[in-house]
Parts: sequence; C-alpha cells; structure tokens
Amino acid sequence: MQRTLVLVKPDGVQRGLIGQVITRLENRGLRIVAAKFMQVSRELAETHYAIHKGKPFYDGLINYITSAPVMAMVWEGPDAVAAVRQTMGSTRPREAAPGTIRHDFALDVGRNLTHASDSPENGEAEIALWFKPHELVQWQREIDRWIFE
Repeated sequence: MQRTLVLVKPDGVQRGLIGQVITRLENRGLRIVAAKFMQVSRELAETHYAIHKGKPFYDGLINYITSAPVMAMVWEGPDAVAAVRQTMGSTRPREAAPGTIRHDFALDVGRNLTHASDSPENGEAEIALWFKPHELVQWQREIDRWIFE
C-alpha cells in the first residue's frame, strides 16, 4: 500500500470544499489514515516549500499557505500518489481534465485548492513532515477486498 499527503489549502477550506475532496478520494477507493485541521506555521511552510526558495512566487506561496487553516490528510491505496494526482487534476486548473477536482472547482494555479505529493518518495517525506507516526491509523475497511485486488 502506498501513502500520499493531501492538503486542502486555504482557498479550499475558505470555500467549504473539504468534504468534496474527501468524498472524491473515498469514492475513488482510497483509504484515509490521518487527518488534522490546522493553521500552518511559517516554519512548516518554509520547510514544506523549501524546493521553491528563491523563486519569484516563493514569498507569496508562504504567505498564502499560512493565511488560513488547511486540512492535512494522509491517504493510502495501490499507487495512491498517481491516483490522488489524477483525481485532483493538473496543477493548472484550466488545463485539468473535466471531472477532476481542480477542473470542477478552480480557475487559477495560485488558487488550485489542493496539494498532493508528486512521488512515493516525496509522499513519505511530506507525511513525516506533517504527521507524527502515532497519528497514522492502521486499519482495514470491510470493503477493501472489493476495491484492492
């Protein structure tokens, strides 16, 4: 089972779309193993987005992610990283496929509602940054045998 970090970013929280994101990921067949509603500290934001430090949009990104609460979650399933990213759609909402979260609910890249890990390795690193090991719940759903081959 692969795990990935998903954030409903401040615009998604402010627009009341947390439930939509959760519903779509659950409908897809993915299983939630951790969730917390939180205000992102500047320190966490700078660590999470360290790869973008020095880029023209970096300061705006930090200010944005710390501007309002986020819903941080960990999801798991077969090839979860790819499945979540496919469900979210392209980072640029106007390029996202119809039926994806970003296509259906967003217009601009700076307000694209969600973050999802871009690789299994980054998923594990991001999960470790946002969650302590004891916050991850190990569990099985009764329907998993009908979803996971």
